[in-house]
Amino acid sequence: MAASAKGPQKLSPARPGRSRVSAKGEQTRARLISAARTLLAGEMGERFTTRNVAALCGVSHGMCHYHFQDRTDLILAVVEDIRPEWISPLEVAVAAPGTFGERAERVVDLLGQPESTDLAHLHSALHWHALNDDRVREALEAEYRRWRAAFVDLFQALADERGGHLDPRPLGEAVAAAVDGLAAAESLDAGIDTGPVLRTLVFTLAAGA
Repeated sequence: MAASAKGPQKLSPARPGRSRVSAKGEQTRARLISAARTLLAGEMGERFTTRNVAALCGVSHGMCHYHFQDRTDLILAVVEDIRPEWISPLEVAVAAPGTFGERAERVVDLLGQPESTDLAHLHSALHWHALNDDRVREALEAEYRRWRAAFVDLFQALADERGGHLDPRPLGEAVAAAVDGLAAAESLDAGIDTGPVLRTLVFTLAAGA
């Protein structure tokens, strides 16, 4: 819609303290999410409640509900909060300029780094809650679609190099599934060296495609 031509408009003066209050609210919200992460990483059962999160954070239960309607809202905030720790770096590694081989090496180097204990416990807790909460399951499904899409994008780079006569989806989905399987195996056997395994898988699939 075109702007109305009525001459210059006077801007309303900013309310004193408004940005400060907003910043304080954001800080409180961030602290609640951090407390929720701590509880989720250590407890996967009935002890994860908004009341316990508020107590750990040092705020009132009412303040917790001011920022989050219920514990599911808190869990969804954690799902979003951990995205930069596992999905975003993968997307950056794939999207950065380079050949398929260069992108694949970046991905392998990234995924070859051990997952933090905190993040591993969080993923386990989130999966447990997803079994009992449809909203959590839907949120996790969306995150894993985004995770798998990064691998598909990796093989799309290979398809582009070969003139597009290659379906990147099954190749990317296969590697994503293998990465998830290796993470599960590594949680039980720290001696597994995921880097060489992933490098062999990715480049063997690329050579045979």
